Amino acid sequence: MAIKSYEEYYSRLAGMKRNIYMGGEKVSRTDERLAGQLRVIRETYDRANDADWADLCTATSHLPGNDRVSRFTHIHQSVDDLLKKQMVTRLLCHRVGGCIMRCMGIDVMNALSVVTYEMDQALGTATNESFLSYLKYWQDNDICANCAQTDTKGDRLKRPHQQVDPDLYLRIVESRPDGIVVRGCKVDNTTAPVSDEIIAVPTRFMTEADNEYAVAFAVPADWDGVKMLVRPAYHHRRKHLPAPIADIGDAESYTIFDDVFVPRERVFLDGKGDPRQTPFAGFLALLFAHYHRHSYTGCKPATSEVLASAAALVSEYNGIQREDHVRDKISHIIGVAELVFAAGQMSAYRAERSASGTYIPDEILTNAGRRLAGEEIYNEYRIVADLAGGLCATMPFEEDFFAPETGELANKYLMRNPQVSPEEQHRCFRGIENLIVSEQSGVMQVAGLHGGGSPQMETITMMSRYDLEPLKGIAKYLFGIQDALPRYDRPTVTPRKMLERFRST
Repeated sequence: MAIKSYEEYYSRLAGMKRNIYMGGEKVSRTDERLAGQLRVIRETYDRANDADWADLCTATSHLPGNDRVSRFTHIHQSVDDLLKKQMVTRLLCHRVGGCIMRCMGIDVMNALSVVTYEMDQALGTATNESFLSYLKYWQDNDICANCAQTDTKGDRLKRPHQQVDPDLYLRIVESRPDGIVVRGCKVDNTTAPVSDEIIAVPTRFMTEADNEYAVAFAVPADWDGVKMLVRPAYHHRRKHLPAPIADIGDAESYTIFDDVFVPRERVFLDGKGDPRQTPFAGFLALLFAHYHRHSYTGCKPATSEVLASAAALVSEYNGIQREDHVRDKISHIIGVAELVFAAGQMSAYRAERSASGTYIPDEILTNAGRRLAGEEIYNEYRIVADLAGGLCATMPFEEDFFAPETGELANKYLMRNPQVSPEEQHRCFRGIENLIVSEQSGVMQVAGLHGGGSPQMETITMMSRYDLEPLKGIAKYLFGIQDALPRYDRPTVTPRKMLERFRST
């Protein structure tokens, strides 16, 4: 069966070689500090095996056999697939209070499905065949994967081949008939510590001189030469007031590829062995980012709704829920959530079918939604903090509310709204502590700004796609500079136009 259980996935992780380093110690993937991230991943497996969620969490594969597969291993074959991916991301994020973590894997697989096909058509290569074989393995095993894209980059003003140390971007040090050998490091790798597979792709456009940096491949996460330096984030363990939000966590990997051999059938881009492939590095880099930003139009509205929910609840518990300023602040968070989700929905409705059959959402709408989400993330956390007050950051430890000497007094002075019990008051403020002032929340705020690209990157992408000349025609007509006003309809950036632009670049 193509849809696996969480227990099957966990068993795979438990059997993997140890190549994770945490605080200087080599640890297993079942280390307690990774339990919070595993709790998040579990939600994706459990819901895919839940009949009530099957319509959103599963899909019919387009590969021969038409097996039922997890939505997180499916290649988008229609507008409906894009809409369901966005919706399932939103709803599952509600259940864990933030990032659902499996979107990167399916986003990069969709990008590869397009790029490998286009490259084969242009160059006569057979990379898409390797990709489809890998996809079959991926779907059959219900793989959880990380996309390793962000290079350490060294001097930001220099291209990869201009760096003093050539390894500051992941590169191919040897290309041979049976595969490639790669060296370098990828950072900000969410989910990598609990992934079955690592899929590496370029982080930027590459010039002819950067051909050895035009590389994409997949390897098992415990492959020889792969070393993960992991920073986990998790909440204080609760003893008396268990809650779903207290069980989640995150772990980011600083992933080093120390002369890693990649078999040829797992290589999807090899600019060193075939320099003609180099221009496709930029196409792949931007297309993964594009799919990932579309996923953000599902997860970021969910994060906003979690924050709005907390803001509404703590306002009630503080007795200020009817104040005009409270309604204004909560409505602002809700408004951002709806606008970001609407941008993602409309980008799906305006999606174009690529030559490979994979659907690509509209770039401008996707980037507009993702940019708004990034620009507002800290403002939304500020609103929750404003309505909650300082107690969410200064509240005594949980145990003090249950200790014989202090418990009764601690609960007495926590009271606000007389209609709400001391325990519910405590749970509310403890939950907001987890949500906005914990180590985990700090990671989520930065991820909300930079995940999938910072607002500046969305601006660059939008303005490189948006043709301003027809837009200026409106002003020229209204100001009497030209007599006629052609009907203006901002064109969709089709996959073909995207590819032509990347090739010319």
